[in-house]
This record gives sequence, C-alpha cells and structure tokens, in this order.
Amino acid sequence: PWCFCWALLPALALALLGLAAAVGPRQTPALELAQEMAEELWSAGLPGDLPELEPECRSLLAAFAEGSAALTGCLGRRARPVRLCQGCHGHYRRLLAQYDSIARAVGNSSESHNCAKSILTSDRLQIVVTLSEFFNETWEAANCANCLKNNSEGLSNSTEEFLDLFNKSLTCFEHNLQGQSTDLSPNYTEVCKNCNETYTKLNDLYNHLQRMNRQGGESAHSAHLCIDVEDAMNITRKLWSRTFNCSLPCSDTVPVIAVSSFILFLPIVFYLSSFLHSKQKKRILILPKRIQSNANLVNIQEKYS
Repeated sequence: PWCFCWALLPALALALLGLAAAVGPRQTPALELAQEMAEELWSAGLPGDLPELEPECRSLLAAFAEGSAALTGCLGRRARPVRLCQGCHGHYRRLLAQYDSIARAVGNSSESHNCAKSILTSDRLQIVVTLSEFFNETWEAANCANCLKNNSEGLSNSTEEFLDLFNKSLTCFEHNLQGQSTDLSPNYTEVCKNCNETYTKLNDLYNHLQRMNRQGGESAHSAHLCIDVEDAMNITRKLWSRTFNCSLPCSDTVPVIAVSSFILFLPIVFYLSSFLHSKQKKRILILPKRIQSNANLVNIQEKYS
C-alpha cells in the first residue's frame, strides 16, 4: 500500500494544480492552496529512480532551448526572400557555442551526472542532438560558409560587393519604373537602357564567384554559392529577362559570328575550288586534241597540194 501511495503522489500533485488552474483566475486563494499542497507532496519524497538535472545543466539546457527558438524564428522570418546567411549567422554561432558547452560540461558536485550524458543521450529521442543536427544540415545545405568570413563573424568582402550591386540594380529598376505602374502596356525600354551597366556588372560578378567556387570547393555543396546570393541573382535575372524582356549582349558574340560565318562559307569555297580545278583539268585534256587535229589538217593540206 505504501508503494501504491508513493506512486500516486506525483499524479495527485499534478491533479491539484490542474484543478486549481481550471477554476480560473477568480479563485486565487484556491490556486495558492493547491500550489502549497503540491509542494508539500513533492517535498515528502519521490522514488530515487527519477533524478533531476542539477542547476548548471538546467541552465545550459534552457540556454540551448532559447537559442534554438531564436534561430528557428530567424530562419522562418527570412525564408522569402532568402536572407538566412546574412541575418541568422549570429544566432547560429551562439547555438553552436551553447551545444558545445553542453557537450563539455560536468556538474560541480561529485555525485552529479554529466550534463552531456543527461541532456544528450539519456533517452531514445535525443531531442537536443536532433535539433543540433537539423540546424547544422540546414546551414550546410544553404552553403552559408561561402558568404561569410573564415571565422563566420560577418559577410565576406565579395558577398558585400555582390549585395551592394544587387541593391543598386533594384534601385535602378525602381527608379526607371516610376510613372509606369498604371499603364496597361508599360514600356521597359528605359529600364533596359539605363540599368544595363549595373546589371552587367552584377551578372559578371556572379559568374566570377561561381567559377572561383567551383575551382576551390571540395564539399558536397561546392557547386553552389550561398543561398542568399543565388536567390538574389535569380530574382534579378527573372526581372531582367521575363518581366522587362531585356537582353544582355553576350561577350562571345563576335567569335561566335566569325566561326559561324567561316563554317557557312566552307561549302561555297569547296564547290568553287572543285569547279575551277575540274575546268583546268578539262582544258589540259582538250589542248593536245586540238594540237593533233591541227597537225593532221596541215598534213592533209600538204598532201593534196
């Protein structure tokens, strides 16, 4: 019977708290009484197989929970347009430090449990490890390392240069579209003309960053730039080509035209040379016949003369 009573103590305490909460805020004395009874029941003693986290470990777990919530909120708010690497790298760095603190922390008391063991591997779900792996995989898939400095404390110089040109391009688009928002068939000629130089610089810089990344990248995501840069370039290209119907002159146009023209005239040159060569051979073959016929004619004339 005593074992049965000990087993009912937690349930009874939780039931009293739930009953007091259900009564509502008008019964403040009832809520206080329920809390006092619950505290008395808990202080009466619980079985020894339900160890609690020591204060240091609870503090580390709370910090990780707050960091996870902050990073999740940042990723959600910056999902469209994609600005993950720019706005969330600080949250991600702090979360890495918080997880590292849990993995290395040990309680102060000699009988305390290791915080890493208690928080990370004490149950089948391992929710802290799962959350950490999710954030790491998301960060790696976004390839944010290509946007940041080596210590991940801020954006790299090339990324800042690209974002500056990106903002200038959008500003140019917006400036040259003023007064055309109400037109049924807007004319984007001014946009294509006035923003061509800025857009060309942005496109050339993006292509340069892609080449540099492919030459020096060894990770699984090395074929991609960071998601912020890719998304910004995709937005700009869609506006330029689909919305404004602008075209960007290709730098390889002259060589392509030259090679195409050469290939196009090859058959003409071939047939012309073949014709001239065959005509020359024909002349060479006919010439002896004419000479022989003239000689025969001379012989005949001499014979009858």
